[in-house]
Amino acid sequence: MKVRQWARDLAMGARFAFTGGREGWVRVLLTAVGVGLGVALLLLTTAIPNALAVRHDRDQARADYTYDSLGKKGANTLIIADADSTYRGEDVRGRLVEPEGPRAPIAPGLTKYPAPGEMIVSPALGKLLGSADGKLLRQRLPYRVVGTIAEPGLVGSQELSYYAGATNLAQRINGWQTARIAKFGPGHPTSANQLDPVLILLIMVVFVVLLMPVAVFIAAAVRFGGERRDRRLAALRLVGSDSRMTRRIAAGEALAGSLVGLVFGTVFFLLGRQLAGSVEILGTSFFPSYLNPSPVLAALVAVTVPAAAVLVTLFAMRRVVIEPLGVVRTAKTARRRLWWRLLLPLGGLGLLVPMIGQGRSNGDFNEYQVIGGVVLLLIGVTALLPWVVEAVVARLGSGGVAWQLAVRRLQLSSGTAARMVNGVAVAVAGAIALQMLLAGIQGAYTKQTGKDVTRAQMQVNLSRGVDFLPVGAKFSATKGVRKATSLGNIELGDRDWKRGPNATALLTVGTCDSLREVARLTSCHDGDVFMARGGDGDSDVAKLVRPGRTLHLETADGRGPGPDVRWTVPGALKPAHAIAGPNETRNSGVLMTPAAVPERISRELQGSVFVTLDESVPDGQEYVRNTSAAVDPLADTMVWSATEQSRQLTSIRTGLFVGAACVLALIGASLLVSQLEQLRERKKLLSALVAFGTRRRTLSLSVLWQTAIPIALGLLLAMTVGLTLGAVLLKMVGTTVGVDWPGVLAMTGIGAAVVLAVTLLSLPPLVRLMRPEGLRTE
Repeated sequence: MKVRQWARDLAMGARFAFTGGREGWVRVLLTAVGVGLGVALLLLTTAIPNALAVRHDRDQARADYTYDSLGKKGANTLIIADADSTYRGEDVRGRLVEPEGPRAPIAPGLTKYPAPGEMIVSPALGKLLGSADGKLLRQRLPYRVVGTIAEPGLVGSQELSYYAGATNLAQRINGWQTARIAKFGPGHPTSANQLDPVLILLIMVVFVVLLMPVAVFIAAAVRFGGERRDRRLAALRLVGSDSRMTRRIAAGEALAGSLVGLVFGTVFFLLGRQLAGSVEILGTSFFPSYLNPSPVLAALVAVTVPAAAVLVTLFAMRRVVIEPLGVVRTAKTARRRLWWRLLLPLGGLGLLVPMIGQGRSNGDFNEYQVIGGVVLLLIGVTALLPWVVEAVVARLGSGGVAWQLAVRRLQLSSGTAARMVNGVAVAVAGAIALQMLLAGIQGAYTKQTGKDVTRAQMQVNLSRGVDFLPVGAKFSATKGVRKATSLGNIELGDRDWKRGPNATALLTVGTCDSLREVARLTSCHDGDVFMARGGDGDSDVAKLVRPGRTLHLETADGRGPGPDVRWTVPGALKPAHAIAGPNETRNSGVLMTPAAVPERISRELQGSVFVTLDESVPDGQEYVRNTSAAVDPLADTMVWSATEQSRQLTSIRTGLFVGAACVLALIGASLLVSQLEQLRERKKLLSALVAFGTRRRTLSLSVLWQTAIPIALGLLLAMTVGLTLGAVLLKMVGTTVGVDWPGVLAMTGIGAAVVLAVTLLSLPPLVRLMRPEGLRTE
């Protein structure tokens, strides 16, 4: 019987929502838009795991590193070389291909391979090469575009990728950059790259922090138009409905708005899904087909949102007394109780504190405790903020007219003001905690590279056998290059490398100026040979490098052991003292000037060029990469940095920023809808004030104060909760607690900026509402 009565009352409320005239439709529309924005982001979140899985599968399907390069040419073999590059911070995936037979494996996304001098490009790369921004990149890729890589061969819609035809790649096979393969895909099953407990904790916190503001905004959206709705419901008491029935009818109205919101959310998601194919955020892009929500999670959203709308409405109306002659809301109500609001954050701390000191050495953190604790702390913000706003505005004193209008409005409806900024406060509190956690743990995932970036900023590793001396001159003449140091290296051993040497020493070849970068020389002329001491490998050098002794060069490559190339140590060796080179390594060994190098040795040298840039020249790195591609298409060009960070942490950070961008967009859009709904509720009041002579400037300023006071209190509360949560999380991972104040203030400033922007956008509608026509009624 009760179920039937509930269904009848909810259905009646839904009918009122759609048959209540213009007011009812406007309320349903505002609720649907607010709920729809939240639902769209929830659907996007449920689609992200599938999108990441598809990206991974696509990347694995086109993998061309088998780590067991085939030795013999066949009808089903392909030689493929890695020619990756970077252009203005964007990765460019490049492959040089040479099919060796009619059954050579075809890369995903291709139907055939390009001929030598031709290339097949991704849509994004084709667009870039055809634009003015791609001028420098076109110089680096001197191939004719003859086709486009299809979607199965790409991991994202904005990926820059190409396959170029080449010749004579067989002699470049080395096992790490160039290989002969008979299939695409991972060569060997690889174990999952297991994340450590700290990074798993970080991921859990990221998901909770990103989803909590969404839930808060959905809860706020279903309460749009509450005051007018309650006045309409008072009429139902005149025709005999009791208070419980009235609340159920109100819940039915909210249910109708949430159901329409599900439809809106699906439409917004489909539009956003299509838009995702044309944007890239922090180097990550997707094809629309990747963003397919999990059916189970999508069904969960479809059930949870309407249920939450009903529960939130019933909960909100517990303090409202609807009588036949009106709504008892404006009378002085009992002060909000604090004790139960404090239980929520205290309960969250109670779940998190037992894990303090666990670190990464005591197993995984209990995921239920982590999620429950973080959720309770963030919900505590939404529970405490109405109490804080009520307590503060009740004590605010007199001021100007605009101030008095704002304060009086807040005193009458502090809960409404708090609801509008709840989502911002939750988002800021979570962001501050994440900022502290990231700042605290990034040191453990960041290591020094040992590179002296004051001596060189780029390094170009040339293929074996490329004459690096004239190449060095070309780099020196490149625009944006201040200095280029060319050095060639190879290992020397005491016997044939097929049997494995007992002792080794490094042979370095370069001009006198280049050799002075790695050793202190008393005097140097072309043709000199030096023995450098005082660095790593001193003992082996002392054993090996003796006049008249025959040493063996390490000539092995990816095709197997190389020929046994020998070199006899000359009698006249000049002494030298090893110093730290451009890459900060100090190696003892043999130093040779070009005139002293036999041709059989020069063919085996691995050349490197260390480049010092003129930072005042724009695109200096791109000019260096262009020179590198011109002298050796398979050169490995690297930009030096003093530190490098774990790829896992970098990936998590990227995902956080992408999610934060989406949440910020939701916050702004939802706040704007909420602000417009508040102004619509007060349309007659504003018109009446203007009709009595109140200046529009005063009313506009009062609206700004009504927004500024709650947001200031909300941000202060968010900082308090965020700092507390951040400190607990740092203690949990065993890291010293420290506050990244610039980051905290930045997060707080972003939240304030969003609210300020929304308030300014709502001023034009406010001006339109402040017209005498607003007093007209029917």
